[in-house]
Amino acid sequence: MAEKGESGKSGPGKAGGGSRKSTIYDIATATQTSPATVSMVLNGTWQRYRISEDTALRVAEAARALGYAVNMKARALRLSRSGLAGMVIPHYRNRFFADLAEEFESRARTRGLCPMVVSGLRDPVTERSVAETLLSHQVEFLFFAGVAHPEPLNRLCSAAGVPSVNVDLPGEAAPSVVTDNRAGAYRLTRHLAEHAATRAGPAARIDFLGGVPDEFATDGRVAGFRDALTERDGAPPPEDRIRRCGYWPEESQAAVAALHAELGRLPDALFVNSLSAFEGVVQYFRSLDDEPWHDCAIGCFDWDPFAAFLPFPVAMVRQDVATMIDVAFARIAGGETTGTTLIPPLFVPNDGRVMRGAGSERRPQASVRQSAPAG
Repeated sequence: MAEKGESGKSGPGKAGGGSRKSTIYDIATATQTSPATVSMVLNGTWQRYRISEDTALRVAEAARALGYAVNMKARALRLSRSGLAGMVIPHYRNRFFADLAEEFESRARTRGLCPMVVSGLRDPVTERSVAETLLSHQVEFLFFAGVAHPEPLNRLCSAAGVPSVNVDLPGEAAPSVVTDNRAGAYRLTRHLAEHAATRAGPAARIDFLGGVPDEFATDGRVAGFRDALTERDGAPPPEDRIRRCGYWPEESQAAVAALHAELGRLPDALFVNSLSAFEGVVQYFRSLDDEPWHDCAIGCFDWDPFAAFLPFPVAMVRQDVATMIDVAFARIAGGETTGTTLIPPLFVPNDGRVMRGAGSERRPQASVRQSAPAG
């Protein structure tokens, strides 16, 4: 006997003056599937019979369109879906995290999901609280972006039967999708060395500014910085060329002021680790009576289009947000539980061109690279 809509309302599939209620046969016709497939989707056994999620979603949407008004809570139970996708980011101040959130929302909506993005404020207690809240709303999966130690949150998700993925910073308890920081930093440092050499010679001084010690992104970028200068000089740069002064503008402003005072000039080139730190460098430059930054090649591992309007050229590394989010969704869909995927960043030299495969001189690659599971 044909199963009928729970509300008893007639839909577009009605016939004979609107008296007939939509049935699973109408849904099967609309979706070009079999009545058995429709029945298995609507009674929640579709996964057991290896019916694809896309087909299940298509059947559910057709049921709604045809007036087969399934109660949404019952539908969530039957399809094991809430229709919600969750993401935790540190904050929205940084363009990178704002772009991650925007791409996540866009990709979630194309999959028929309602995105929920919440700030964790880089505070472990807040991060756990918002993760628990999102899980209480039965999100289907969680993205953790920029969480320094995501393993407790990944385990929290696993205990709830909810898949998770780490973006930007990796963790051992879930799949991770991160920028190839080392390759990007290597490319940016080589660019700075080439430009500084035109004014100061092949041994031009290059300093690294920003970031924090023992942090994944900073460590990778410092490694790429060292790779490029070791290649140039035959020896790694002195440790005093690397100033991990933090990410906040006031910290980098104080650090570049101290460097200027120590040298009696600016270095021949300056590698700035993040847009927030770059903001502090620009603030210091504005405080100077003369313009000594004309003799300093500037590079930033981060990107903002407004940098093109500064009175000095800036080379930038732009993280490939779209690819990172696409790969993160693919890893969730693939049921992966560990391992880190490195995404080559984009390189934006002084002329504003966007170039793919930053760091390709050191590692020949033009696409994502999968690493072995962490640990």
